[in-house]
Amino acid sequence: MEIGAQMYTVNAFTKTTEGISESLKKIADIGYKNVQVSGTCPYDPAWLKAELDKNGLKCVLTHTPVENAKETIENHNILNCKYAGLGWYDFQNGETEEAYNNFLNKYKPISKALKDGGKYFMYHNHDHEFKKYNGEILLEHLAEDFSADELGFTLDTFWVQMGGGEPSYWIERLAGRVPCIHIKDFAYERKMAVIGEGNMNWDRIFKAAQNSGTEYLLVEQDDCNGEDPFYCLKRSYEFLKSRGF
Repeated sequence: MEIGAQMYTVNAFTKTTEGISESLKKIADIGYKNVQVSGTCPYDPAWLKAELDKNGLKCVLTHTPVENAKETIENHNILNCKYAGLGWYDFQNGETEEAYNNFLNKYKPISKALKDGGKYFMYHNHDHEFKKYNGEILLEHLAEDFSADELGFTLDTFWVQMGGGEPSYWIERLAGRVPCIHIKDFAYERKMAVIGEGNMNWDRIFKAAQNSGTEYLLVEQDDCNGEDPFYCLKRSYEFLKSRGF
């Protein structure tokens, strides 16, 4: 497994292309070699690829609207990136059954088109995917209603815990479908924390990820509690390096 930085952590600094460029350099200077591109201003994929190359970085996953499969495939080909992720879907908007069926109708054909184009559609969970619908939690429905080769999961350790789940269990439950995982620590008072500074059982999580075919552990901290997010990324990096990554 390799580690990387989820750029949403520093989204306040990527509102312009100049900000993206500066942020990529800072992330590379910490030592990261992989990034997920998310939460930035619009960019030209060819420009971004050049910026990544300049800093010795690889984009391994994006969060993108994934509205147009053809365009998504073309852009990800430029970035040499296999994984195209959806960062959020509001299953709480209206009745659950209606919201869920709308998701299936919209993303079933998109996921198949991405697969046919050599990409893999990745769904990122928050906590609301752990509410129950027809006796099963939504995440289980998604795993059953999409084939394993058409939908993967960017499991987020913090949000799994927030939803009442146990991260290592869900990583194992979705083995083979979790090539990328968001790792963020869970601290007292439900705070997001630097990796190693909260209360997550990282040894168990790392073992589950290794056994489940995970390729990339992507550090994300949506809320840095007033601290410099680049410094938070640095402390997470140092913890992960101390664990052999």
